[in-house]
Amino acid sequence: MPIGMMIKPLRTVPRRLPAALIGVIATIAVAAIPIAALFAQERVAPFTVVETGRGYERLQDAVDAIGNARGSIAIAPGRYEQCAVQTGGQVSYLATQAGSAVFDGVTCEGKAALVLRGRSAEVSGLVFQNMRVPDYNGSGIRLEQGDLTVAGSWFRDSQQGILTHNDPAARLTIDRSTFTRLGTCEGSGGCAHSIYTGEYGQVRITRSRFEEGRGGHYVKARAARVDIASSSFDDAAGRGTNYMIDLPGGASGQISNNWFVQGQDKENYAAFIAVAAEGRAHDSSNLQVVGNDARFATGVDRDSIFVADWSGDLGGIGENTLDRRLTRYERIR
Repeated sequence: MPIGMMIKPLRTVPRRLPAALIGVIATIAVAAIPIAALFAQERVAPFTVVETGRGYERLQDAVDAIGNARGSIAIAPGRYEQCAVQTGGQVSYLATQAGSAVFDGVTCEGKAALVLRGRSAEVSGLVFQNMRVPDYNGSGIRLEQGDLTVAGSWFRDSQQGILTHNDPAARLTIDRSTFTRLGTCEGSGGCAHSIYTGEYGQVRITRSRFEEGRGGHYVKARAARVDIASSSFDDAAGRGTNYMIDLPGGASGQISNNWFVQGQDKENYAAFIAVAAEGRAHDSSNLQVVGNDARFATGVDRDSIFVADWSGDLGGIGENTLDRRLTRYERIR
């Protein structure tokens, strides 16, 4: 499946929704980097700090070379059994050819291929696969603080795709990325998910694909605001999965113009979207759910709820295209 591939055409965001939602990845335009010049020699190291032109054999050495400054690392095509920890600065991790730089099975600190706790980070065109650790939280990216923008990347066959700590002042932005065969409920500490965020200020997911989950939720976000738009959630080949989107403490924002298919093999099929199932940590009166298409996979014969709301203050369920067996909204008491 090509990175970012969608099953159906996207629809226009309704006029009443914020027009600035889509198109947020201008800051990491890989085409603007003089990649050809960096790789013109016969043999270069796989990780090159763009600003200095110096190459490194180890990703960690390239990250350390940037330190607390701002810099970009151009990553050559290859399969890498490496990981890195960013403890400061603003670092961009950029594949020179999208989808050709694969980080495979190696984690730092028993957490992830990239452990990020600097001021900010950007990731573009990378593939993360086979991340597994003893506590069942092995991730492509562990975000511990700071802003993160991810574009055109693929997370697959791991316990989790992206996992964050808490940073209420920061933002996580994901665009044109794919999350495949992620999640597990094997661990004693609860389930892992394709994306699981702590108390972040904002989580924004656009033009991305979630598919073939292996447990847990596709997106679980404790952020105060979420904007999830023009993405697909294809659970047809999922195994033991739960909700498509879980906002356990509630949230403001919008869930708009997405495509949802619930599959047969579910641990919990009660709802597609859950709001404040673990308590009312955030006001949900400004959460809008509109323009979505939700249905069941071929051969699935059951009823479900499109939006299950424990908060009692959900802002509005607008026009959505729903399977006749779906209850549009239900207040859970």
